[in-house]
Amino acid sequence: MKTSDDLRREFLEYFEQRGHTIAKSSSLVPMHDPTLLFTNAGMVQFKRTFLGEEKRDYIRATSSQKCVRAGGKHNDLENVGHTGRHHTFFEMLGNFSFGDYFKPLAIELAWDLMTRVYGLPAEKLWVSVYEKDDEAHQLWSANTGIAEDRIVRLGKKDNFWSMGDTGPCGPCSEILIDQGEAMSCGRPECRVGCECDRYLELWNLVFMEFNRDESGTMTPLPKPSIDTGMGLERIAAVIQGVTNNYETDLFMPIIDEIEELSGRSLKESLKVDVSMKVVADHSRAAAFLIGDGVLPSNEGRGYVLRRILRRAVRYGRALGLTRPFLYQTAEKVSQVMKTAYPELSEANAYIKNIIRSEEERFLGTLDTGLRVLEDALGELRAKGVSEIPGNLIFKMYDTYGFPVDIIQDIVRDEGMTLDMTGFDAAMEQQRLRSRAHVISFPEGSAYNRLSAQGIKTDFVGYGFTNADSEVLMIVCEGNAVEQAREGDEIELVTARTPFYGEAGGQVGDRGRIYTQGFEMQVSDTVKDPNNIIIHKGNVFKGSISPGQTVTLTVDENTRLAICRNHTVTHILHAVLRQVLGDHVKQSGSLVAPDRLRFDFTHFSAIDEKNLQEIEKLVNDRIQQNCPIQIDEMDAKDAFKTGATALFEEKYGERVRVVAISDFSKELCGGTHTERTGDIGLFKIVSEGSVAAGVRRIEAVTGRDALLNVQEAFYTLRSLAVSLKTKPEELTGRVEKITAHEKTLEKELAAIKAKARAEASDSSLNEIKVVNGVSVLAQEASVDTQAALRDMADLLKTKMKSGIVVLGSRTPKKVLLVAVVTKDHLERYHAGDIIGKVAAMVGGGGGGRSDMAQAGGSKPEKLPEALAAVYDIVAGN
Repeated sequence: MKTSDDLRREFLEYFEQRGHTIAKSSSLVPMHDPTLLFTNAGMVQFKRTFLGEEKRDYIRATSSQKCVRAGGKHNDLENVGHTGRHHTFFEMLGNFSFGDYFKPLAIELAWDLMTRVYGLPAEKLWVSVYEKDDEAHQLWSANTGIAEDRIVRLGKKDNFWSMGDTGPCGPCSEILIDQGEAMSCGRPECRVGCECDRYLELWNLVFMEFNRDESGTMTPLPKPSIDTGMGLERIAAVIQGVTNNYETDLFMPIIDEIEELSGRSLKESLKVDVSMKVVADHSRAAAFLIGDGVLPSNEGRGYVLRRILRRAVRYGRALGLTRPFLYQTAEKVSQVMKTAYPELSEANAYIKNIIRSEEERFLGTLDTGLRVLEDALGELRAKGVSEIPGNLIFKMYDTYGFPVDIIQDIVRDEGMTLDMTGFDAAMEQQRLRSRAHVISFPEGSAYNRLSAQGIKTDFVGYGFTNADSEVLMIVCEGNAVEQAREGDEIELVTARTPFYGEAGGQVGDRGRIYTQGFEMQVSDTVKDPNNIIIHKGNVFKGSISPGQTVTLTVDENTRLAICRNHTVTHILHAVLRQVLGDHVKQSGSLVAPDRLRFDFTHFSAIDEKNLQEIEKLVNDRIQQNCPIQIDEMDAKDAFKTGATALFEEKYGERVRVVAISDFSKELCGGTHTERTGDIGLFKIVSEGSVAAGVRRIEAVTGRDALLNVQEAFYTLRSLAVSLKTKPEELTGRVEKITAHEKTLEKELAAIKAKARAEASDSSLNEIKVVNGVSVLAQEASVDTQAALRDMADLLKTKMKSGIVVLGSRTPKKVLLVAVVTKDHLERYHAGDIIGKVAAMVGGGGGGRSDMAQAGGSKPEKLPEALAAVYDIVAGN
């Protein structure tokens, strides 16, 4: 049985052998195309080529393209799991002609691949054409031999294709397979075009002739072109003999993993079947989207990813999966796809971390949200209301992080509708408020007992790093305990604390908590949504019980380092807006004692000149030693002052406004230095992209910045010594060395070209005449396919008439090329010749009639293969 990897490879090789260049799949995030949320078809990366706006160095291409259809015009999200053929992520196999061949060859190639290479029975294949496309109808009938009664004309809805509301478009023709009456809907009128699975569409051939603009006007493209698309998942299902895509080798390893994690089995019930399919599909989409740089967020692509992840988690809950699991199924995706997409395996750890983090965010409120929704739906049913109010949909979104899709899935079988107008209005009213998902501890958490009593930790850490307080609760392994002893790993809550709980990107404080006969090393401090500050660490000495009074002491050196890095992020934010523009907005941060990370909206890399300017301006502000002014006020008054509020943060009635001179004013609950001069020194370590439209600067301050500068200067001095120059003259010295290297490379290339020319002259003496044709088959001493091709062209020019076959070899591989002059093309085909020669060296290849190239894996067979060329020519 052919695997999906086999089918993908055979498709690409088939077209490569027929003059198509294999184009690597482009990213799921379209480049330079604001009309698309995601890459949703194979032709997306060639859109500008079809429009004549871009010229490539080839006119035929083939690809296996990663696609996502979960937003915009092409959106299969709601159908996933309920059919055997809809997916959010899939691969589209395609071949493309950019003004080269058109309908005749496109039809011929498609039919040949399907019937000969893939071995599909011709008698089961059907074809649909656009109702007005007489040419396509005639070509199918004349060039493939398919019976007239299996060529069906359909209207614009089915057989006129466009990528979106605007862009390239044209009539199309589809190849379908009759899967038999067992797959039929059973209706008497069931035929090609029916929505059931009997006549399954496999391959869509788009005859690209027009470009549609915003007004709907269609204008002819500069050159008619071909764009085809066939879902790998569908063709795999047909060839592997299964009735739906989820039973192919693309999905079954993932489903096996889900079965192992859940203890359930595919097909044990409709509910389980649908849930497993959703989780398997969404695992693929999530892994590939994150691998291409999309991160969960509350807008754009990030929100679609968040919807996919949370939908999968909700369906996982139906399988009994109550803990994070999706990161494990995503890892299985990397394993399944590693042959075609090795980069997915390389990014596996990163992908798993992102998914697990998002799962943990959502699981905290899923159960509570489901109960709230079910109670609300029960009340609506009791009242006979069939429309879910917009304010309820918004509450589920804003409070419990439920995407609209989840609500739609829950009520899809109950005939209820959603008041989307009311929901959109509620979203508009809250557009200035945070859309951050609120993390709650799971229902039944030990801390809920404190929250139920209205207890909140009194944070005194803005003014103090020491405090005495009563122990309110001790938690060990998720349960409240009455005593903790030496060696226990615990979480401890006190009535008041100077320890800052992780929030707003600032890490939690470290330090120690102690009293007579007890000491605890605090390794981290966190804050739950109800403002309970939790100290995490190990009991270093003695024992402790609730009710005892302890002394809490923050590690002052660590706190000061954190303050330096937090204050400088405010300065950096202001400077970035000054240098790059007002579009810059903070989109994330990490403030740790040893470093800071600042994510911000910006749409291109920052050049070195601007990066230096940013670093200089930040240090200028530090040297001005400005005081940090912190005021607490009502939120409404704070917004009136012009203070910057972060979109992903939620604010209470009272807020802290942190102002630095007249150039920075932000709402912030973190800890800061007293003056900018306390920061000491700021040094940027790196700048790069973390997602579409999001850049990241990483930097260090104080002593860490000084060490960074010293290490960099030491490296420069060492290089200068090695190159026998001064540090300040290194750039010029390296430029000279590089220029000299390029000169040597040019000289070497000239020498090689001369040697090839001389070799070609001597090679002409080895020509043999076979059947009246001059034939030269010879081994060449070159190491690239391009060099071998150049040498063959040179010999062909000098011969003027004849056939040239050249081969070269390394210890592990063979390179081959064949050329045929125009006067012999009626009798000889370079692709046929090279195919026979390549087979003798353990390889394959092909190409045009006048030129073809190939490779092989048996270098030791090359002399024998070249010697056989003369017999091959004689046999024609």
